[in-house]
Amino acid sequence: MKKEKNLILKKNKQVSEKEIKRKNTGRQIMAVTVFFTCLFLGMAGYITHYSVTHKQELINNSYNGRQQMLLAQNKRGSILASGGEILAQTILDESGKEVRDYPYENLFSHVVGYSINGRLGVEAQANYYLINSNAPLSEKASLDINNEKYPGDDVYTTLDVDLQQVASTALGVYKGAIIVTEPSTGKILAMVSKPDFNPEEIEVIWDELIEDDESSILLNRVTQGLYPPGSTFKIITALEYMRQNPDSYSNYSYQCNGSITRGEDRIQCYHGSVHNSVGFTKSFAKSCNTSFANIGLSLDRDAFGNTLNKLLFNRELMLSMPYTQSSVPVSSDTTDSDMMQISIGQGAASITPMHLNMITCSIANEGMLMKPYVVDRVENSAGSVIKSFSPTTYKELMTPEEASALSSLMTEVVTKGTASRLNGLSYTAAGKTGSAEYGTVKGDSHAWFTGFAPAEDPQVCVTIIIEGAGAGGDYAVPIAKRIFDAYFGV
Repeated sequence: MKKEKNLILKKNKQVSEKEIKRKNTGRQIMAVTVFFTCLFLGMAGYITHYSVTHKQELINNSYNGRQQMLLAQNKRGSILASGGEILAQTILDESGKEVRDYPYENLFSHVVGYSINGRLGVEAQANYYLINSNAPLSEKASLDINNEKYPGDDVYTTLDVDLQQVASTALGVYKGAIIVTEPSTGKILAMVSKPDFNPEEIEVIWDELIEDDESSILLNRVTQGLYPPGSTFKIITALEYMRQNPDSYSNYSYQCNGSITRGEDRIQCYHGSVHNSVGFTKSFAKSCNTSFANIGLSLDRDAFGNTLNKLLFNRELMLSMPYTQSSVPVSSDTTDSDMMQISIGQGAASITPMHLNMITCSIANEGMLMKPYVVDRVENSAGSVIKSFSPTTYKELMTPEEASALSSLMTEVVTKGTASRLNGLSYTAAGKTGSAEYGTVKGDSHAWFTGFAPAEDPQVCVTIIIEGAGAGGDYAVPIAKRIFDAYFGV
């Protein structure tokens, strides 16, 4: 009897263990099922969210066949200037094939761009709007009856045809870049990069351009061209000196003998000029290299590095077009030799014209940088606004007091310094010139100017670089004058 009882207990125990094991297995299966269900739902939710928030990027992707479906249904919309002038449109050629027409040919080549071979400029930036149609239903119904395509939406830009023409003509045959903006809003009024091209011929010249490793025609020098900033960088050196010496910078004095030496390194003023006794303001107005090298040597280098980062060097920019990052490496490890060079915008310093224009705009706008933009609004074929783009605050690069002090310095450059060709006009101006040396041949330099007008109430900001031209005061300033004159109707 006892033996049978033990057998029953043993059997019950085995059954209980099996039951526990079965239940544990069930729980594990359930846990795995719940985990993968949650994972699937999470992925589905993410994909749905991404599809909604990145709709334009997905449609613009070259692997997305949706683009071709839209183009088969819609005729690509037009791109227009702020005044309504057509900058790009789709027409039918003699064979009845749709082709892109650019009435101004080379004039807007980089900023408006082209719509084939990967796309460039506004053609790329606003592609989503151009290939979609929000035409009224009545118009679509009428077109369906005739088996015709719907009209794509039209994109209106902030570009000014007259300013673009003046800037392009003034730059002439030189290689270089010009960017004209509205500092209070961030609107891009003109953007010129040379050498340029005719977008209508891009398909014909494409293979030739791709095979030529030395060709830089497709490079938008405004946003992608990296140059030594030369003396325009003294704006930033001056800002840092003011920050590190807030109570005494106005008392700064220096005796310029035409050169400064540290060990084996020697820096000269441009063309061997000797400025004699200079204060802070005169050092800036006369663009005294030796004085600014001396200022640079006095700066705390880690603090300067932090300022550069806050001024968007070595960082990404909030631009809707391809760009190159500006770079100025300054830290406690920077040598005296490198510091002297960087302080005058030479050596390891490099900047794009767009970035320099952004810094200049922040000075003109009491320290606040507005996000640069070129697309103003999107309209359907009936003229109804589908989407509009408003001025957006980027970030404060400096305090209003710092911006005011720099504006005063830049005004002195015009009234008593290297940009005197802008003095005594019907409008006031403020700016900074630069002659940025490059290459191995002594004396070769790019001509820079960056500034705004009127000095007391900035409405327009201009940044210019002319490759290999020479002194900024001799070559870039006259171009700035022509652009300012056109803007103010002089």
